[in-house]
Amino acid sequence: MNDVDVIVVGGGPVGLASAIEARLAGLTVAVVEPREGVIDKACGEGLMPGAVPLLARLGVDPEGMPLRGVSYNTPRRRADHLFMTGVGRGVRRTALHSALSARAEALGVERVVARVGSVEQDADGVVAAGIRGSWLFGADGLHSTVRRLAGLERGAPRSRRRFGLTRHFAVEPWSDLVEIHWAPRAEVYVTPLAPDLVGVSLLGAPRTDFDETIEGIPALARLIGLSSATGLKGAGPFRQRASAPSRGRVLLVGDASGYVDAITGEGLRLGFDQARLAVGHARGELEYDREWRRATRDFRVLTSRLVLAATSPARPAIVPLARMLPGLYGSVVEKLAR
Repeated sequence: MNDVDVIVVGGGPVGLASAIEARLAGLTVAVVEPREGVIDKACGEGLMPGAVPLLARLGVDPEGMPLRGVSYNTPRRRADHLFMTGVGRGVRRTALHSALSARAEALGVERVVARVGSVEQDADGVVAAGIRGSWLFGADGLHSTVRRLAGLERGAPRSRRRFGLTRHFAVEPWSDLVEIHWAPRAEVYVTPLAPDLVGVSLLGAPRTDFDETIEGIPALARLIGLSSATGLKGAGPFRQRASAPSRGRVLLVGDASGYVDAITGEGLRLGFDQARLAVGHARGELEYDREWRRATRDFRVLTSRLVLAATSPARPAIVPLARMLPGLYGSVVEKLAR
């Protein structure tokens, strides 16, 4: 006999969203996570317009700042696009995690503080961390243990390896757009998160220096003279691959299922959508692998092309082209914002 219907490995935002989805569907859930308390990480912290209603249907409404569009910037050019599909939200990662944790607790999600060292499955269930469930959702991030233990690891190419660095500054946001500044070796994302806080995330090659990069961007150089509200956090490498989104009764959700790059800020929206699909599969309503590929198709294709351009000699032309071809630029942003 199984202890729960669903074991969720990973207690970050996508893992908690998966647990909430399962509880709303009437399933019993245990979340396995070795870290206690609120979990922070390096990320852009911008929820695209498509992510906000996905959170709302879970009963989660974290505090944050409205995001009305995206702005691509170089020192001499700027290309803005205002969202046509709604308003996004800049949300501090800790605020998002707290809101999801509170909702999961209110719904009776069991929390287990443990690490998963093995995953064993048969025709009727899966065992991990001493718990037997009918299904296991691996939502344990970029460097997923579940992906490896389930035999779904697929080596990522070492070429074009990119990493992220994030720091927060106690300053009033000067825009309601996500600003993306294209520096020579990195992209820098500036996201308003609160009336007195902005997040600055750098995405670039290994050993890219955060302060040096920010100082080289005229519009942001003044931030280095301010006291930062948080220390520097890092994440990556971002390009991770899985051979398939599932195997048997193990389903990979969010970054664990494979990730191209953080360049478009779509990780959370995709993860929340995949949580819904995973629960639908557990209830026998859909086929996860097929729906996962459909739901992530635009992201995988568009992001791969953007990353290729960003790491090629065509990099300096990206912002000028976005400015010259606003219709094309806007259509790409809208596809990723849905």
